[in-house]
Amino acid sequence: MKKWKAAAAVVLTIVLLSFTLTGCSMPQKDDSTFSVTMVTSDGGINDQSFNQSSWEGLQKFAEETGSEVRYIESKQPSDYLTNLDRATDSYPDLIWGIGYTFADPILTIAKANPDMSFAIVDNAYDDTPFNVTGVVFRAEESSFMAGYIAGMSTKTDKVGYVGGMKSAINDQFQYGYDAGVAYAAKERGVKIEVMNQLVESYTDAAKAKAIANKMFSQGADIVFHSAGGAGQGVIESAKDNGKYAIGVDRDQSYLAPDNVLTSALKNVDTAVELVCQEKMDGQDIGGQTLSFGLSDDAVGIPTENKNMDPEVYEKAMEVRQKIISGEIKVPATEEAYNAYAASLGQ
Repeated sequence: MKKWKAAAAVVLTIVLLSFTLTGCSMPQKDDSTFSVTMVTSDGGINDQSFNQSSWEGLQKFAEETGSEVRYIESKQPSDYLTNLDRATDSYPDLIWGIGYTFADPILTIAKANPDMSFAIVDNAYDDTPFNVTGVVFRAEESSFMAGYIAGMSTKTDKVGYVGGMKSAINDQFQYGYDAGVAYAAKERGVKIEVMNQLVESYTDAAKAKAIANKMFSQGADIVFHSAGGAGQGVIESAKDNGKYAIGVDRDQSYLAPDNVLTSALKNVDTAVELVCQEKMDGQDIGGQTLSFGLSDDAVGIPTENKNMDPEVYEKAMEVRQKIISGEIKVPATEEAYNAYAASLGQ
């Protein structure tokens, strides 16, 4: 009887020890399945912009690789840090923050979780942490194409640009566009005026519409916007005035089928999918900023442009190849643009 009790005590001790070591630990993910979690910005998952495009990229990645993907939706910027912290609970292989407004929250959560990997869309750090990957786009390249198309399509030799807020990213759009217009003016042997103005907001569609209305009243017949949700006011203005707008980020022709000339695409889905694949393949992607452009099919213009002269589209495709080859070096800053315009004699 004493031997039986002693044996039982040993078994009970082993069971209790096992429970102590495993029963109270955090849930562990299945290491055999690559997993990714993204946290949306406050625009929501169906924002017709970065959140939606990023999620589409993750869904495609999951379909092609069998990976597990999920998103956590933020209602307001104050949710970002909390939602990033929630994302770490399931210990995914990669956590995304969608948009440059995640810059500080990503730094905070990455520092607190040095054994996890993070990525951020549309932001580059001066000193990128070893477990963070910045993803940026050469938006000046697609903007150059948009400017070239505007310059080749204008009937009044006056076009416009409406930006959101002053930033390095906005400069990419503005000066890339201005350079494309200048290139077209040189090709046509004419002078083309570009009207530039910022909304100082990414949400004030009424103000953006008022700016575009003024540009159209002053003779512009095409206006490009990179003003986020505010830019819908530019497209409404083009529709009201019987003129053309150029959309941004996604193909925005659905907003005004007869009044959107083209759109300067930023294919966030493509970049997100590529980065996830590199991480899954075991590449060391942390501590750096990855830049995507025309050569990656991460920026460009839609293939369907019913309001554009087919000949202009073909010429734009030739310009695309010149950018990819390096024959055309697209400026992304005011200083670089001024030098570029001077080289064209503009």
